[in-house]
Order: sequence, then structure tokens, then C-alpha cells
Amino acid sequence: MALPLLNYSPSSQNPRVEGYDVGGDEQARTFSTDDLLDSTDMDALIEAAYRQIFFYAFKWDREAFLESQLRNGQITVRDFIRGLLLSKTFYNSFYEKNNNYRFVEHCVERVLGRRVYSEREKIAWSIVVATKGIQGFVDELLDSEEYISNFGFNAVPYQRRRVLASRQEGEMPTNLKLPRYDEYYRSILGFPQSIWQSQVRRFVPQDKRPSAGNPQLFLDMARKIQPNSKAPARVTTADINIATAVPYRKVAS
Repeated sequence: MALPLLNYSPSSQNPRVEGYDVGGDEQARTFSTDDLLDSTDMDALIEAAYRQIFFYAFKWDREAFLESQLRNGQITVRDFIRGLLLSKTFYNSFYEKNNNYRFVEHCVERVLGRRVYSEREKIAWSIVVATKGIQGFVDELLDSEEYISNFGFNAVPYQRRRVLASRQEGEMPTNLKLPRYDEYYRSILGFPQSIWQSQVRRFVPQDKRPSAGNPQLFLDMARKIQPNSKAPARVTTADINIATAVPYRKVAS
């Protein structure tokens, strides 16, 4: 028997307050299949979905089959987001590199578009991950009333209410304030490491290399010379016999 989701109170008002400010560059742009005009709009929507879930998708990370289904109208945007969350790339990049609490934090910010309310919400969703697995957890997030009321079936999730009227700047984007994995897993993976060589090699262009007869070549040659000179002998005045060592002129009688 699966455990029910624990109750938690929404402690953060930012994603629940309607915005009264003037739109600008800080506000998130919405992408929906209801607003598509041509094929370029569909390309922008797919890129926005990759950017929201993966932050950046390389060619190897792209889901060509899901993209084809979305372009042909066989699946909705919500189904496309579900496929990205259950993909091998998301599993390897986020689930394997984090514990359940941090994995829940990643998914809530990327899927629901807001920060987690409290530690109780992390615990509640982590129980779902432990009991129902990743697929059950993703299904409950996408089937939740909060997701349906804010994004529906055809809109790509985005970070809600980044701009606040009482502050000059909005909230930091999710991908900047929440790295893929924290300090604990960075220490396990050995990243980052500073590897220094004994000698720093620098590339010098051909036109800047010294040619024959350049004084720079003579300077390098002079630096390589290590002359072996003997130390001067040490002589003390106590060993000198002034009477015999100092010559004097004899006067004829």
C-alpha cells in the first residue's frame, strides 16, 4: 500500500501572488502549442523545454522520437516534459548525482516552476520517490493540480514570478542557484581538481618566434652556460714572513 502524500503548507508567497508589474526582459517567456504560427515556433518551444529540464542539451542528449511525436501532434507538451524527466540523460545527470531530497528540489523547481516551500515538502516528495520510484514521482508532479492550473497540457514550464515589485532584481534563475550536484558528490567524483604540470607550455606563433641572428637566441644560450670557476685561495697575514718575503735593495759598500 502506497503512503499518501504528507501535508505541507505553502510558506513562500512569491509563486502564488499575481504580478502587477510591467513586463520586461526579466519575466519568463511562455511557450505553448496554442500560440504556434510556423515551424520555427515549434523549434523554439522544444529548445525551451530542453533548457528548462536539462539546462542545455547536446546532440547526444536530444530525444528525437519524442520530438517527432510532438511535432506531429501525437503527444502534448506535458507528455514531452514527462519523457525528458524519465530519460536516461536526466537520470544520469540529476538522480544519480543527488540524494532524494536534492532530486526533489531539482524536479519541483524545474517542473512546478517554484522553490520548495520547506523541508517538510522535501520529505513528503522524497517518500513518493522511495515508494513509487521516479516514474510515480514524475506522474504525481505532472498530474498535480498546481501543474495543471499553471501550465496545463500545452505550455512549457517556466520559473514563475521571478520579478518582485519590492526589489530591483528578480530571483536568480534555477540553473544558476541550484547546481546539478552539491559539494558531497563533487568530493566523491573528485571535481574540481587543479592539475599543474612542472612546466607551463605556451604556444608561440610562427611570426613571433625569434629568427637567426636575433639577440634573444644569444640570451637563451648564455643562460644555459654554467661556468665552473675555482674559488680563490685564502691567505692569512700570519703565514707571511716580512723579513724574507719582502725584497729589499742591497747597497754596495
